[in-house]
Amino acid sequence: MSKVLYLFATVALLGAADTIYYHEWRARLPAMGSAARSELQLHAFRDFVYAMLFATLPWIAWHGRWTAVLVGLLLIEIVLTLWDFVVEDWIRKSLGGVYPGERIMHVIMGIVFGAMLANIVPVLRGWWLAPTGLLMVPAAVHPILRWIMLIMAIGVFASGMRDLCAAYEVPGSAWPWRRNDSAASPRADVRRASAE
Repeated sequence: MSKVLYLFATVALLGAADTIYYHEWRARLPAMGSAARSELQLHAFRDFVYAMLFATLPWIAWHGRWTAVLVGLLLIEIVLTLWDFVVEDWIRKSLGGVYPGERIMHVIMGIVFGAMLANIVPVLRGWWLAPTGLLMVPAAVHPILRWIMLIMAIGVFASGMRDLCAAYEVPGSAWPWRRNDSAASPRADVRRASAE
């Protein structure tokens, strides 16, 4: 399970970098509000799945039938990610599409997530054969990693709540950007200059 958690922590760090740099700073998705609703909703739902995984996997063993629930969460994450690849191209047409560096980041995240899946299969097999129950069994990793994963769970949950609020234009949810501030992003300025 230690490899699984180290790979999951790597996915979390890459995902945080992707969110902060590409979603927040470059595209300013929360400022797009309802114009980016589909993408923001997908990000929020995926964040909630990740929050559950980050909060539980370092601490809890999903034995017996609970293994099927965990597999279901992993499958939901995969479906949401694949659907997000389609939706983000559609949503970001006004920004000139998805940034090339962001596409590369998504590929790297997919590779690391795939490696995590390959390493979790034997764990899931063992858990499936055990009596059904959620057992408090801290993973055999450094305790600091377990706590870091818990902090990441809180962070990704907060990010999901922000995206969900921004999708429905809840006042203050676009902060520090103003609504439609994405039209003032550096990429939009380049597009406007080249069009003139």
